[in-house]
Amino acid sequence: PLSWDSGFLTSTPPLLHPKLHHGAGEFTADQIEDFKEAFGLFDRVGDNMVAYNQVADIMRALGQNPTNKDVKKILGDPSADDMANKRLDFEAFLPMLKTVDANQKGTYDDYVEGLRVFDKEGNGTVMGAELRIVLSTLGEKMSEPEIDALMQGQEDENGMVHYEAFVKNIMSV
Repeated sequence: PLSWDSGFLTSTPPLLHPKLHHGAGEFTADQIEDFKEAFGLFDRVGDNMVAYNQVADIMRALGQNPTNKDVKKILGDPSADDMANKRLDFEAFLPMLKTVDANQKGTYDDYVEGLRVFDKEGNGTVMGAELRIVLSTLGEKMSEPEIDALMQGQEDENGMVHYEAFVKNIMSV
């Protein structure tokens, strides 16, 4: 089988590999090089492989946001022992990253609808304090520092968050 280093990807003229939109499931040769470099940073042993339990962190470092459950499913539902001890190489990792990248991201409307539930006044705002509680307790729970970073500059003088603008802001990051 061809390795990523064999040149077949890197020799393709850049015009044939335009930057594709997220969700296309295809990456440019430059992106793949960047991913490979990031993957290498997680290799603690020097065998060009990483532990199963590092896969989610690598994906997040590469700008994806899979749930831990998604990652376990992609890895084939490994046991806790396998998570700690099994390793995979970049060639096995890349298709997993493509799967996560291609998974439908929540849409703007999905997020706005989810937040509208907390809009008590029906005026397009939610209480910042309430939003913080939701972020720290529902779904993939966020840590205090993550929430602080996300909420920075989002609350008005009354501690309210205009959630449509909030969603636009976080989706453009």
